[in-house]
This record gives sequence, C-alpha cells and structure tokens, in this order.
Amino acid sequence: MLVGAYQQRVYWHVRKMVIDHDDADDITQEVFIKIHKAIDTFREDSQLFTWIYRIATNECLNFLNKKRRRFFLPIEDISGQLSSKIDSSNDITGDEIQKKLQKALLQLPDKQRLVFNMRYYDDLSYEDISEITNTSVGALKASYHHAAKKIENFLTA
Repeated sequence: MLVGAYQQRVYWHVRKMVIDHDDADDITQEVFIKIHKAIDTFREDSQLFTWIYRIATNECLNFLNKKRRRFFLPIEDISGQLSSKIDSSNDITGDEIQKKLQKALLQLPDKQRLVFNMRYYDDLSYEDISEITNTSVGALKASYHHAAKKIENFLTA
C-alpha cells in the first residue's frame, strides 16, 4: 500500500536530485526497502509522508556523496556530469528554458537544491521541509532565497 501511495512522489523527488532515471529507480527501490525494514520504528510523531521523504532525502544525499567519493570528483564535476545527462537523456523532455533551469539547479549545493525542489516543485510548506530535513524554518527560508538568487543569476547570464 505504501509503494502504491508514495512511489511516484518519491521517484520524482529522487529524480530531481540525481537526474538519471536508472539511478532514481534504484534509489527509490532502496527507499522502500528501508521503509519496509523500519516501519516498526515509525513513532507517528511526524506525518508518514514526511518520514518517507526524510528517508528518500537521506538516500539521495548519500548517493551523491558516494558518487563524488567513488570518482574523486569535486562538486562542479558531478554537476557537469549530471548536466550532460540532461542534454543526452530521452527521458527529460521540455523546452530549452526547462533544460536551462535544470542545469541551473545542478549548480546549487545539494542541500539548497533539495530545499528549492521541495518548495518550488513539490509545493511543500517550510514546516514540512523542516521536519524532513531536520532544519529550522528560518534556515530553510534563507537557503531557498539564496538558491532562487543563484538560479536567477544563472538564467540571466
């Protein structure tokens, strides 16, 4: 039931972070395996949705960190690698401005990109994002503001 209810949202949350369809599929599967194994530990002090998103978020960040370490790549090279996937992927559709926006998002630090995606694309409240990321609302608002400014600068350059 959980997979049916949340799989699509989790997949797109992950996909916006890792870009590649195959990686997003693998991570989404790992997320639901972790959920299945840990469902007994869910304390219901947060919404089930935010608990699931927290697991998905942590899996994304862990994946990106492992990828950097595995290839000994600085953040700029990972961004470049993911950016080239935007151009070459048949799975990513959209006009040039959408592709440029996706490339701008890849220039952001992972946590800023995560906050921007959850706020802009997923339309989550700062309070929900705060629960998911375990970050204060004020810090999230600042991250979103900085991300939006960086994206604006990238798009107008």
